[in-house]
Amino acid sequence: MQKLWLVAMNKSRSEISQVVFEKAATMLVEALERGTSSWPLPQPPIKDEDFPIIQPVSPQKLIEQGLGLLNVDRGMFEYKLNNVVDLVVPHRMNLTDDPYVVHRKWLHRRSDMVAERLIFSINNEWLASALDPHAPDTTRWWLSIALLNGLSTGPYGQPIHQGYHLLESIAIGERPGAWHTRPEAGPQHVDWNPNAVVPRLTGVSAHEFGIDAARWMLEQLENGSSERRRLLIEWIRLLMERPELIDPLGLFDILTRMCADEEEQVAIQITRCLAKATDHDKACGYTLAKLLMEREELLVRRAMADVLTRLFRRLEHDALPFYQQLKSDKDPDILAAISTTASDLKYLDVELWADNLVELSKHELPIVRRNLVPSLRDYFETFPDDTRKLLPVMWQDGDEVVRTRMRELLIKMSDISAVQFSSRITDLSQQGCDLAPLWQLMEARSKGASKPWTDWLLGKGEMPEVSEKVQHVSTMQAPESLPELTDALATLDEELGFLD
Repeated sequence: MQKLWLVAMNKSRSEISQVVFEKAATMLVEALERGTSSWPLPQPPIKDEDFPIIQPVSPQKLIEQGLGLLNVDRGMFEYKLNNVVDLVVPHRMNLTDDPYVVHRKWLHRRSDMVAERLIFSINNEWLASALDPHAPDTTRWWLSIALLNGLSTGPYGQPIHQGYHLLESIAIGERPGAWHTRPEAGPQHVDWNPNAVVPRLTGVSAHEFGIDAARWMLEQLENGSSERRRLLIEWIRLLMERPELIDPLGLFDILTRMCADEEEQVAIQITRCLAKATDHDKACGYTLAKLLMEREELLVRRAMADVLTRLFRRLEHDALPFYQQLKSDKDPDILAAISTTASDLKYLDVELWADNLVELSKHELPIVRRNLVPSLRDYFETFPDDTRKLLPVMWQDGDEVVRTRMRELLIKMSDISAVQFSSRITDLSQQGCDLAPLWQLMEARSKGASKPWTDWLLGKGEMPEVSEKVQHVSTMQAPESLPELTDALATLDEELGFLD
């Protein structure tokens, strides 16, 4: 029985291996054909002084070399295949199961995905040999750069993450996985030494010749199809995390040109780069934002509305024209996003923020008015007299969601500050607002709670005071340590009566 199981296992493994090998060979040839369409290829970043660089004779010869390496090193292929299969197969409860047997049908249906991951893994191996500082392999350099160019087909899957990792390795002239990403050893590791002095890595540095090759790769994507241009923006978004590479690679120049791209999806993806771009260079980030604001596509305008909060925090007053432009838009989704962003104005100019709240409180779209309610608490703290009479305007809103949120806000205010609550209901009463819904909610929350307030409004009693328990809870200081937090929670439970 055991023998039959071993035969079945070997048969499944061989069958899947052959299917994936054939697809990987086809994918390799097709990718090299696409990658060598841009000829000549860039020079290798790492060179051996004792051996001159031998240029590939022709694209066809290079393709034959790549296919020959794949065929001759079948052991590497099987090793890479096992790694990919262990990585992609679903979680197995029984760790003794062989994935080639248990997931044979699953792997057959996804053989294209397995082959793609395997080709990227092989290219990673080739690039590591090409960037070996002691014995660089120039043959594998030509293959790896051409293969990377051919595999970079669109903004999804392996081309984004694995492709970016290879590009970054080229730009810094380091072997993939052999540089700054290795974590420091800690107490949980076997090789940890508490007395060791670990050098701090401050980042990466651009390689003189690696930058030239990386710029060549970016240029190929920029001049390619819309899918390749979208992949380019995804790479740039990741490269923004490496400030040392931004200027050497000329990323701002690329983004400036791509802001005028005919494909609107490219412009949408650029909006996701604006925050990091502004962090690196405020003037350049502002210029990119202005270029994108000049576009008229609806999806681009929506994307800019989504990132406007991030721009406010970085550009401050310079972002106000963008806000005003988007606030006058007719699209409901843009207006909904802008009404949420309106709260950021208080960090720039509180008077402008308050005036803007009054303006938006009269907007025709209910979603805009609904999004203003969370800002009212800050508004009343800043302007307790409410000379703009914002509360009566919002209270008389015809939208039930707004009215419900307003009642909840006032109920919370009555728990925290009797003075503030009395000022608010006095304003509402003087403006002729109907307070019956507020009293109904207060009664539903605590029977008899509304009567002292209605009597006070009629001049028949004293102003009620906030409950001492609630007032104490609202003014409690935040604990600074775990024991203080435990004591505070115990006190809170006792005072509110939650303990048995």
